[in-house]
Amino acid sequence: MGSNTIDAKLMAKMFLAGAKNLENKKEWINELNVFPVPDGDTGTNMTMTIMAAAREVSALYDMGDIDMISLCKAISSGSLRGARGNSGVILSQLFRGFTKGVKECQEITVPILAAAFEKAVETAYKAVMKPKEGTILTVAKGGAVKARELADTGVTDLEEFLGQVIAHADEVLQQTPEMLPVLKQAGVVDSGGQGLMQVLKGAYDAYLGKEIDLTVEKSAGPAPGSVTGAKSFEAQAGAEIKFGYCTEFIIMLNKVFNIKMEMDFKAYLESIGDSIVVVADEDVVKVHVHTNDPGMAIQKALKYGALSNMKIDNMRLEHQEKLFKMSKQEEKSKEDDDLPGPKKDVGFIAVSVGDGIGEIFKGLGVDHIIEGGQTMNPSTEDMLNAIDKVNADNIFIFPNNKNIILAANQAQSLVKDKKIIVIPTKTVPQGITAVINYVPDLSVEENTETMLSEIGAVATGQVTYAVRDTHIDGREIRQGDFMGLGDHGILSVGTSISGVTLELVDAMMTPEKELISVYYGEEIDKDDAEKLSERLAEKYPDCDIELQYGGQPIYYYIISAE
Repeated sequence: MGSNTIDAKLMAKMFLAGAKNLENKKEWINELNVFPVPDGDTGTNMTMTIMAAAREVSALYDMGDIDMISLCKAISSGSLRGARGNSGVILSQLFRGFTKGVKECQEITVPILAAAFEKAVETAYKAVMKPKEGTILTVAKGGAVKARELADTGVTDLEEFLGQVIAHADEVLQQTPEMLPVLKQAGVVDSGGQGLMQVLKGAYDAYLGKEIDLTVEKSAGPAPGSVTGAKSFEAQAGAEIKFGYCTEFIIMLNKVFNIKMEMDFKAYLESIGDSIVVVADEDVVKVHVHTNDPGMAIQKALKYGALSNMKIDNMRLEHQEKLFKMSKQEEKSKEDDDLPGPKKDVGFIAVSVGDGIGEIFKGLGVDHIIEGGQTMNPSTEDMLNAIDKVNADNIFIFPNNKNIILAANQAQSLVKDKKIIVIPTKTVPQGITAVINYVPDLSVEENTETMLSEIGAVATGQVTYAVRDTHIDGREIRQGDFMGLGDHGILSVGTSISGVTLELVDAMMTPEKELISVYYGEEIDKDDAEKLSERLAEKYPDCDIELQYGGQPIYYYIISAE
């Protein structure tokens, strides 16, 4: 049973327990994400954020003698620098505000906690340009309001206080679907709010004296989002590919393909491979499987009809080629990092993924590329490291993803010896447009104004695949479907990459658009990309069509119209 005060040692234990509880629940929280895209999920981002601080707190905890100032510095600094994604940045700001409220105290009581909760919420809301209710912010605010109410009514028992605050915050979390229609449509609560609740519940368990494993890995491991954030060459080389052939084809059905047939066919594919996608649509079935014997999958499929669009890739061979290429890129990256550039007035940093897109940015004069994007949001620490490597008085940062902008802003606030300008680019095409519109003869302020104006005129579309079944934006989506994502939602869904892409572009186009730029990803053949470009040229004869290799993973095509 806890006491009615919390000292530094107990607070450290509560923080570590909250971090561990979040880490244990991260995949469950990831599943709450509304959009069925392969992305940098909320649970993962929040966990990586809090664990960056937990490593520092754990080192203090193991030493035994902890003072509140050192503990608060470890929580605040560790989470701020380790913050990833919007949810991670907001969580770090909650910790920052909270620690401001308690760092001067030797022991924490109910009134001090209530004030610290309010300071946490105030700090987090200020960090977000346009706070949205129905999110982690709302849940945090609900807890703070309850804390103030209890403190003002004279509650002094910490067990009662914390229990009621957590219960009320949980009630607020359950109301988030009523505040955000997209949550209600998907039938889930806010994932960031749920992540915060797991931190609070873990901390409360520690206060109550429950036995909790507080072990925290001392080393962070490779950081997603940094230049060396991918698995090392040696680790990749040792990775085993269980099924060597990526096999895809379409069955042109000659009989009714009912649910039982579909289930039997999937079961057969599962017996010979993995990564299985079977999408039935009227008279065709799209099939994807990783297997060691493509012939067995083909023979089975021939029982249902004729086959077309057959494609078999040797993943082991591609894996070795990719590893060789990675090793060369890592060597070149290390060489480049060791060579400080000459001091200049203005420098540029861009977040990018894909060797083709990286080369485009470098060709436009970007000094440093931070590897990262939708599936691996770089941290504030990654931003700070990049800033250190650019020898310029003024540095423009292009996040190129809406989930990275807050981390860039946080890095900006921590840098004192250089002027950092974050251009809030939400997509790679916006970033490219921003860099193109930089004019050396103009001032930093004038260039900032121009860039902000120009990126607003860029419409972006991205083609990827669905990782789960869902119903959103009025569309029924099945796992394995291809999706065309626009700036404000899902614009097309189907079983054909080219078909989905053409429908996506059609939804993006307006009469004033003059240029369509297409960046094809690592999984798209150049011939297929050129055929798509030709079809776009036929459909939009008054537009210039630019086709470029992007090499990006996850997204088959990234397209801009401006």
